[in-house]
Amino acid sequence: MPPTACLKPSRAAAFRKTFGGAASSRRRPSRAMAAAAPATERAAMKVVEVDLGDRTYPIYIGGGLLDQGELLRQHIPGSTALIVTNETIAPLYLDRCLQSVTANGVKAEVVILPDGEQHKTLEVLQKVWDKALECRLDRNTTFIALGGGVIGDMTGFAAAAYQRGVHFIQVPTTVMSQVDSSVGGKTGVNHPLGKNMIGAFYQPRCVLIDTDSLNSLPDRELASGISEIIKYGLIRDAPLFEWLEQNMDRLLQRDPEAFTYAIERSCVNKAEVVAADEREGGLRATLNLGHTFGHAIETCSGYGTWLHGEAVAAGTMMAADMSLRMGWIDAELVQRIRVLNEKAKLPVTPPPNMTVEQFRDTMAVDKKVQDGKLRLILLKGPLSNCVITGDFSVQALDETLQAFCK
Repeated sequence: MPPTACLKPSRAAAFRKTFGGAASSRRRPSRAMAAAAPATERAAMKVVEVDLGDRTYPIYIGGGLLDQGELLRQHIPGSTALIVTNETIAPLYLDRCLQSVTANGVKAEVVILPDGEQHKTLEVLQKVWDKALECRLDRNTTFIALGGGVIGDMTGFAAAAYQRGVHFIQVPTTVMSQVDSSVGGKTGVNHPLGKNMIGAFYQPRCVLIDTDSLNSLPDRELASGISEIIKYGLIRDAPLFEWLEQNMDRLLQRDPEAFTYAIERSCVNKAEVVAADEREGGLRATLNLGHTFGHAIETCSGYGTWLHGEAVAAGTMMAADMSLRMGWIDAELVQRIRVLNEKAKLPVTPPPNMTVEQFRDTMAVDKKVQDGKLRLILLKGPLSNCVITGDFSVQALDETLQAFCK
């Protein structure tokens, strides 16, 4: 199938209206002002449960939750905590988090890490363990991740390894971490040869999502997280995808009601998948749509050059193109994906300097490789259907790589 097939205009998608009313203004305050200013409109708090038997935990979603220390205290069994954050988030939210934790009888220590995917390394992670040991924190302490996906992944891995496992709470502050990385227990750090290659499955005691934190996100970070919301619509939630087609402007304008809905819907999807397949034996791997191509982009570009969601968006377009070449989806769906990514201000192609050989070499060490065979998540059938398979057309993969690597 020629690459131009991806450009076929789409027909109007079926749409079930979920929200009415006007969107809020596009004008965005500065990071510092947004962090300090009270929200003028907030949706009611939502609670989503991740059902893992005796390790079941709640996800709290709503505005102003960072100031509700009693929510955090319910999930801190002991009297000590270590808050792990980064240099960007600390000036915005650390004082509020400290106040919520310490006002409820917990002694809190703090470690502030450098910001960025390039710092997601064992060397930087060592600072968390160093601080915990210096403060003589015992096995009943709780590590609290205050930040985006990098902080959440690193703090979770630190908690999993410290004294063979201590309590762990996620307080995600980016869309990406709120809808994806904070839920499900994947933790870890990067290796020069691959993303998230060193890590563990380790579930938090709770996830506290304060949607007010989205007001301080740069536009690029906001869009990056939206890519994961799009993913849920593509692999298992067609009504969500259709809602996104009609409401993307509201998300970009940071409408509180719209974002609460999108985050809750994403968390429900993620929680259902994790409950059914915690350790990624099959179903959970479908959450990695676009990630095999995307991780190659992140690795070859240098960690931090492309945001994770940007790489996933481009990777999703490549997966869709390959699915089209295999005859598993039609050109209309590919075009709908392209249009939605462009509405979200996300890339639809990899970096222009990436080569076929770079993709091949990096994908060969992907975590989904089994017995030396690469497995890919591809779209198959109507919207919201996908498969994970090693039984794909090598010719289709070759053609996709050639089409996207000029």
